Amino acid sequence: MKDVLIIGAGQAGLFAANELAGKKDVIIVDKGKDVDKRTNILCGVGGSGTFSDGTLNLNPEIGGNLMDFTNRIGSWNLVNQVDKIFIKYGTPKDLQYYDPTKIERLKRVTLSYGAKFVEIRQKHIGSDNSPEVIKNFKSNLEKRGVEFLLNSEVSGLIIENNCCNGVILKNGEEVRAEKILLAPGRVGAEFINNLVEKHKIEFSYGKIDVGVRIEVPAILTNSITEINRDPKFHIYTKTYDDFVRTFCTNERGFVVKEEQDSFVTVNGHSLRKTKSENTDFAFLVRVNLTEPLENTTKYGRSIAKLATTIGGGKPLIQRFGDLRRGRRSTWDKIKRNPVNNSLEEVTPGDISMAMPHRIVKDILDGLEVLDKIIPGVASDSTLLYAPEVKFYAIKLNIDKNMQTSVKNLYAAGDGCGLSRDIINAAATGILAGRGILAE
Repeated sequence: MKDVLIIGAGQAGLFAANELAGKKDVIIVDKGKDVDKRTNILCGVGGSGTFSDGTLNLNPEIGGNLMDFTNRIGSWNLVNQVDKIFIKYGTPKDLQYYDPTKIERLKRVTLSYGAKFVEIRQKHIGSDNSPEVIKNFKSNLEKRGVEFLLNSEVSGLIIENNCCNGVILKNGEEVRAEKILLAPGRVGAEFINNLVEKHKIEFSYGKIDVGVRIEVPAILTNSITEINRDPKFHIYTKTYDDFVRTFCTNERGFVVKEEQDSFVTVNGHSLRKTKSENTDFAFLVRVNLTEPLENTTKYGRSIAKLATTIGGGKPLIQRFGDLRRGRRSTWDKIKRNPVNNSLEEVTPGDISMAMPHRIVKDILDGLEVLDKIIPGVASDSTLLYAPEVKFYAIKLNIDKNMQTSVKNLYAAGDGCGLSRDIINAAATGILAGRGILAE
């Protein structure tokens, strides 16, 4: 029997193991492959962050809020610790894209249009350099005694008398451990839903982000991305007063397809060595449901499945001018469009057929505001890819040691609803590791 079994080899799992290595006998189980053998960008060693843009947002209130778990000083200490560990394995030492004078000017302009620019200290690893950082991290953990069981999907938990002491793999094998950490990452949201339902684990429904990925010529956004590589703009829409935000900006990056269990979504990444002519970013509408339908994960999945059906198994692509006028985009329009699509495995169509009217209207209203801050982003030739859905809806209830309502079962990271980005996921992993040691 192991001391600790961690489900998920993403950022939360790796950083929890880093806390425990040398102190506990640790095994990490993941359904994906090793970092240098991965074909799925969502699961495997390093998690979805390995092949994302690789931008580190060094702020405890971005990608979640670490002050939900500790005080302000403690939350900043966690961010700094995560940063130091990443530096140890190969990320840049110095901050990038941080000019206080330019940031102040951008904040002033944004406020004048009724929006908000969120100031963040940032570093960029790059989607092509992130795997090397994760490889170094994993190698160090193995040297310190951490075992990895890859290509092994967990199908269930072994819980007796409200106490968890093992997992059941998809092949029927049981793996026992004194303590279990749930850290399956964003791809594991549905897995967590199933566990919650089966074992009556206490939770609360959280919000979900639904929207599109936008692609524009990089020359339109250069004046912004030179100030902040991943600028965060927060907007409340004119019609419904809904919250819309920009997320995961990839300067001269590429839009990519993500394969989920029963649908496809889009994301973006950028490389340090290979550049495109475009910049892409997510434009997301915050959705919070109340009675009688509270399950935001099911709601988001239903939208993604409908979009996948309309796209024939591929993401949808549409020119903004066509969406604005209620027209479907065609291959002829896409091919003669001034902005070239970086993702070719797409289906031209009408995003308004796949997404609720309210979300489409929020995207239209929000882009009109963003166009005042970044002129040109709401031009007819701007490309929209759908769907982009961020699944972190169910939030597991935890105590001060990150332990759930089931004894010896702990939680960390995006899939458990406790974080929404690389830094915060890693920090919750650290907290879980410390919580396990404290117990």
